[in-house]
Amino acid sequence: MLWHDPGAVETLDFRYGAGGAENVPRAPFTFLDEDPSGSTPKVKVRDADGREYVVKFGDEANADAFGTRMAWAMGYYVEPCYLLPEGTIQGVKGLMRARNSVDENGRFENGRFQLRSKEMKFLKTVSWMWNENPFLGTPELNGLKILMMLLSNWDNKDIRDAASRGTNTAIFQKDDQLIFFIDDWGGAMGNWGKFFTRSKWDAQDFMRQSGDFVRLRDGKITWGYTGQHSSLLTNDIKFSDTAWLMRYLGRVTDAQLRTGLTASGASVEASQQFAAALRQRIEQLRAIAK
Repeated sequence: MLWHDPGAVETLDFRYGAGGAENVPRAPFTFLDEDPSGSTPKVKVRDADGREYVVKFGDEANADAFGTRMAWAMGYYVEPCYLLPEGTIQGVKGLMRARNSVDENGRFENGRFQLRSKEMKFLKTVSWMWNENPFLGTPELNGLKILMMLLSNWDNKDIRDAASRGTNTAIFQKDDQLIFFIDDWGGAMGNWGKFFTRSKWDAQDFMRQSGDFVRLRDGKITWGYTGQHSSLLTNDIKFSDTAWLMRYLGRVTDAQLRTGLTASGASVEASQQFAAALRQRIEQLRAIAK
């Protein structure tokens, strides 16, 4: 499985996203250990209700929280995420990478809490490639590619990068089902581009590139996007794929966008700028779909 019908998209609550209000992390938080995976500092904690979360810090925290809300609203599978502007973690010790994000008293700012579900098994040694998976040529896979580009998520690593840089493609197992998904949206909402021009969670950068998001040239769809594996996202997307995604994306309201951005830590000004840029990109897709 890669996708499911999200239902009435315009009624979804972007404040809480996939996990809903019932899974909002609740203090006090107890330190479990440090998570060494990925390129940004993370720790594992348990909340007052016994739920376990991975807390990510840095500029990826905001983009990850918003990216999961957008993917969830489109019917893609995500790990529920919540952005807490500040808090305290009890019993912190032995930190390495996260020592600049959590002080000696356990205080932190801007932490993305990603829920670790007990219902599904995360397959740590198995992943997938953009050009090698069971969904090639389907509107569901191509819709996910468009969503990655819509959010300027340049960090589209897959299983081929696992040994050197890690992978952002992942698989859950639930009973006899395998659920394919993106488990990290942190490289989004800034500049796409080459290594030195990339950015994350930057409203001005995101707005600046929006005019070049997608165009029609000589009867072909042309994408402005550049990422880790650019051609694997930009190639082979059909007009029908764009029309398919717009069945759901076209129903997202500006109010939902602003709610999701605010819940992900955007200021009022940044929320307005991000939302305006997203609306500009969505309208470009609408024109292509027609």
